[in-house]
Amino acid sequence: MKFIKKFVRNTKAATAIEYGLIAALIAVAGISAMTAVGKSVSTTFNKVDGGLKTT
Repeated sequence: MKFIKKFVRNTKAATAIEYGLIAALIAVAGISAMTAVGKSVSTTFNKVDGGLKTT
């Protein structure tokens, strides 16, 4: 009986760690995507700004 209780506890801890790792991976992917989009948007706004200054 103790073995079963110990196994259940270990499974829950492993599941929590897995969810934490998945959340961290999603966060890293999101930050990378937002950085790439941010640079693209920044470039676009700089082009618009340059166009407005010349007119």
